Amino acid sequence: MSTTASSPTKVVVCPNCSTKNRVPAAADGAPRCGNCQKPLPWVVDTSDADFPTVADKATIPVLVDVWAPWCGPCRMVSPALEQMATELAGKLKLVKVNADEAPEVSRRFEVQAIPTLVLMHHGQVVDKQIGAAPAGALRSWLTKHLPAEETTPTRESPSSGDDQ
Repeated sequence: MSTTASSPTKVVVCPNCSTKNRVPAAADGAPRCGNCQKPLPWVVDTSDADFPTVADKATIPVLVDVWAPWCGPCRMVSPALEQMATELAGKLKLVKVNADEAPEVSRRFEVQAIPTLVLMHHGQVVDKQIGAAPAGALRSWLTKHLPAEETTPTRESPSSGDDQ
């Protein structure tokens, strides 16, 4: 995974070996643990300013979660989405967008209700899910729309893995 120079990083604990890793908001490929080389969950908060770099240029499928902190259903769906990002580590990037702070992203996806989930691949919308749904229904919707090669394990070369 090559990192974009100005991309902010977030510390992510590897679910496999508990090593702390710095994960950039934007990069080619998908993040891997610097210790065990297993894929890491990729969950990024973004805004209007960096959405094109973080989501549109991603090389793996992106699940955009348009939400708001005052939205009860959004808060109920969020843990399920983060769990799916962990289960699909290396195959999916979860990008969270606060609708109150990113009106351009909301307009782009014609968001009229939240939560709105938008599945993208190579910058193109694959499908959209509006409103909260149970975790099982969200998982089924997501896996049905992921490209076939993204739902099976893949072998990738290890990243430099910045341990911290």
